Amino acid sequence: MPRIGVLIPAYNEADRIDRTIAAVSAMPDIDELVVIDDGSTDETASVAESAGASVIRLEENSGKGAALNAGVAEVQADVYLMIDADLGESASETVRLLEPVLAGHADMSIAIMKAPEGHKGGFGFVMGLSRWAIRRFGGMVVTAPLSGQRAFRRELIERIGGFEEGFGVETAMTIDALRQGYKIVEVPLPLTHRATGRNWAGFRHRGRQFVDILKVVFRR
Repeated sequence: MPRIGVLIPAYNEADRIDRTIAAVSAMPDIDELVVIDDGSTDETASVAESAGASVIRLEENSGKGAALNAGVAEVQADVYLMIDADLGESASETVRLLEPVLAGHADMSIAIMKAPEGHKGGFGFVMGLSRWAIRRFGGMVVTAPLSGQRAFRRELIERIGGFEEGFGVETAMTIDALRQGYKIVEVPLPLTHRATGRNWAGFRHRGRQFVDILKVVFRR
């Protein structure tokens, strides 16, 4: 069996990360589970350790891409499962992302997540930009271009040169993998997470995403 490593980048997720870790730890055939604490100012790292995860601590908040690069450098695996720290109990569903990769049907799988019932998110401009960029530069129409729940082969991430920094991580990863000829599939999953709302913090986050995805587009 290929060696499977789980990477969970986390920033200030002390209130949910223990449930995420418990759900992932119950999955079969997981060889290593690592939380990369991205300079959290709360107790994320200590909660993760208490829940049984190995923890890589970054001194400063460096962004998701930097956290994932640190995780890949530390965890030797043939296949990686990367998931967000706030999935809670629903993280157990991400085991289904491994199936097409382990079966040889895909080099990377991406989870399609439904928005929480009654949730009003942003205006779709960030999602639209990412979807357009992937179609334009990678040649594939992707339903969930910003999904951070993915399984992929080590060969893939090494070939594309690691993870992009900033909030363009998923968009860059998808474009670069498609350009290298890797096969990508999407898998609908009943996942729940902390959604970004229609408030100042939410709009600020989307603005940063938009800018970082634009940078990804210009670099390609």
